[in-house]
Amino acid sequence: MKTFQIELPEELEWSEADLRLFVAVKLYEAGKLTAGRAAETVGMTKRAFLESLGRFGVSMFQYSGEELLDDLERVKPRVG
Repeated sequence: MKTFQIELPEELEWSEADLRLFVAVKLYEAGKLTAGRAAETVGMTKRAFLESLGRFGVSMFQYSGEELLDDLERVKPRVG
């Protein structure tokens, strides 16, 4: 595993755990980590990790607009 050190402004008032979770959430959102791997990285259960996503405005459902349109097209009633 890689380790990085960064300095944050004091007024941010984030703990190391907050920052680690934020990075894991953003990597999950970007599709770079699965939910399970992200949870493992921050020492959480997968369920706890998924429940924490809303705190950062991230949906647990990683579904693109294109995927949604494809699915909607498939379920449209066929007329004729």
